[in-house]
Amino acid sequence: MLESLIPLIVLFTVIFDPPASLAVFFVATEKMKDAEKKRIAGLAILVAAALSFGVLLLGQQLLDLFSTTLADFRVAGGLVLILLGIKMVTGGPLANVQKFKNNTGAGIAAVIGTPLLTGPAAITAILVSINDYGRALTALAVLVVLIVTGLLLYFSSSVHKYFGRTAIQITTTVLGLITIAWGVKMIRIGLGI
Repeated sequence: MLESLIPLIVLFTVIFDPPASLAVFFVATEKMKDAEKKRIAGLAILVAAALSFGVLLLGQQLLDLFSTTLADFRVAGGLVLILLGIKMVTGGPLANVQKFKNNTGAGIAAVIGTPLLTGPAAITAILVSINDYGRALTALAVLVVLIVTGLLLYFSSSVHKYFGRTAIQITTTVLGLITIAWGVKMIRIGLGI
């Protein structure tokens, strides 16, 4: 079980990309008090968890609803992962922070929760992982990554003081390369290559 759980945790860490979410969260909430930041962090993780576990529970029904196959989803998700990875590697913005910077706390939490944390790539990875690893192992991996991400967001002020933007960008770049590799792999499997 552990030999399957670790790659899944790595996969979801790469896709959820806690450092990038932390950077966006920090910029969007930099003028807020710590109590408000913590409330928004909790809401963002709640949104991401609700969507992630909704997909986890409804997996095959979602594919049936949209009249698609897992192979189709692998190819589409692989393309999304490659595009996301390119943005991460080149330092491109994963979300337009200025667009929601002056938004309410709930608005910021919604944008961080989805599409930033649980976006198309995460949904695809959940659907594929259910098929490849089973529902329980996928749920455990998603839960671990969401808890770690929640802690990063919850303690964002302290984390930012210790690591700064440079370390966050370096981590995001490395995770971007891994994201591109996972995208290529998903496309290969989806096409049966």
